[in-house]
Amino acid sequence: MPVTTSSPGPVDSVPPASAPVLRSGALGTADIAFFVVSAAAPLTVMAGVAPLAIVLGGIGAPVGYLLAGITLTVFAVGFTTMSRHVRGGGAFYAYITRGLGPAVGVGAALLALIGYNGMEIGVYGLLGSATHDTTHALFGADIPWLPVSLAGLVIIGYGGYRSIDFGAKVLGVLLVAETGILALLAAGVLIKGGAHGLSLDSFAPGNVLVPGTAAVLAFAFAAFTGFESTVIYRREARDPDRTVPRATHLAVGFLGLFYAFIVWTAVQAFGDEEVVEAAGSDPAGLFFSAITTYVGGWAADVMHVLVVTSVLASLLAFHNAINRYGLALAEEGILPKALARVHPRHGSPYRVGVAQTVLGAVVVLVFAAAGADPYQQLLLWVNTPGMLGLLALQLLAALAVPLYFRRVSHREGVLRTVAAPVTAVVLLTTAIVLVLTHLDLFTGASARVNTVLAAVVPTVFLIGLALAGWLRRHRPDVYAGFGAEPGAAVGPEPDTAAPRQPALPHD
Repeated sequence: MPVTTSSPGPVDSVPPASAPVLRSGALGTADIAFFVVSAAAPLTVMAGVAPLAIVLGGIGAPVGYLLAGITLTVFAVGFTTMSRHVRGGGAFYAYITRGLGPAVGVGAALLALIGYNGMEIGVYGLLGSATHDTTHALFGADIPWLPVSLAGLVIIGYGGYRSIDFGAKVLGVLLVAETGILALLAAGVLIKGGAHGLSLDSFAPGNVLVPGTAAVLAFAFAAFTGFESTVIYRREARDPDRTVPRATHLAVGFLGLFYAFIVWTAVQAFGDEEVVEAAGSDPAGLFFSAITTYVGGWAADVMHVLVVTSVLASLLAFHNAINRYGLALAEEGILPKALARVHPRHGSPYRVGVAQTVLGAVVVLVFAAAGADPYQQLLLWVNTPGMLGLLALQLLAALAVPLYFRRVSHREGVLRTVAAPVTAVVLLTTAIVLVLTHLDLFTGASARVNTVLAAVVPTVFLIGLALAGWLRRHRPDVYAGFGAEPGAAVGPEPDTAAPRQPALPHD
């Protein structure tokens, strides 16, 4: 029986009648937004990274987060417009395939696997180190990181095994908690008037146009990583033509405004003259010191605990995204077909989830066996290629949008199909350059290590191009149909476009 959604458009997929499928119509706008905002881990980003942004950019640091949010909002315009026309489960790589061809699409698919896995697996090191720091701060205990990380793998694996609405409910609770503690800090600062009264000097051009702003922008773009994964949940969304764009704009808009507001309140908590010195002397303790002063010591204890739950929420969000990418690629024939199975009761891509959990365990154990530091090496060295891979995917997707709409009949406006994506290409290229030129700030590693980490992205992409060439010669059916699920209705929005199907561009 074919799967349907509440959308008036064509059915997204038509699996065999006997095959279990993803839960259609399980997610609303808020549910999808919970997934993508949780992946960004707002509390962890603020408490762990924002102090470094203040050290580098001074009191103008809040504007860096606003600028990053504006850039990604521009990207989201073309990205979400295309989401109404390309309806397969492959998200990034499906869009890139439709605009740039199957060869580039296969390269993008491998980048997506590396990017999302890198962003998740590295965070198991952060889970171990954050739990160690929290238990030491609260109880004076020193818990080794490895058992915590392995336990996290089991917990997250179970969360991915359960239904998608189960995950949405868990993330909803955790996200409200972590953003709530930051809102509580902000309220305390506003009520007490900050250290010397409230000031808007952070937004003055003279405090924004400083040499350190480039580094702040690099950190700010990294803080949004994962927001684009809204489209991965298309097959499980209610009325996806509306839900997915709304969730995307809601997520990026919330993150941009929330980050800027919280960093500004941190500046007010210490004062314009004192905050840079305070962040430089104790970056890890900046937010805990502020909430102790303006709310109370008990709130600092709660914040310590919520940092750990914030990391767990980020892990679960990325795990679910990876599972759906893996399912789509298994259905395409790129990954083993044995992984293209959905749980008959939970409607989850459980086999991909098991494989991803095993991969995570292997990486964590290898780093542990090598005596690596869970934060400085497991987190930063594995996350960095993942972040670069996702930025590269955003750039490729932005390039694909105008090329796709040149090939199909449609009634979308030029703002959505040309102006916004071309602007996004320029802005995202700038963002990638900023991140690459400040890579040492992300990794704390030597130039040689940074070169290796940066080289992972083009290497994986080239491997993808080589794989595409092999598929074209030896499995032409897989190559020709790449980028659209079997049975997917891939084409323009039914009420705005001509009836013909867009053809895949071939090399």
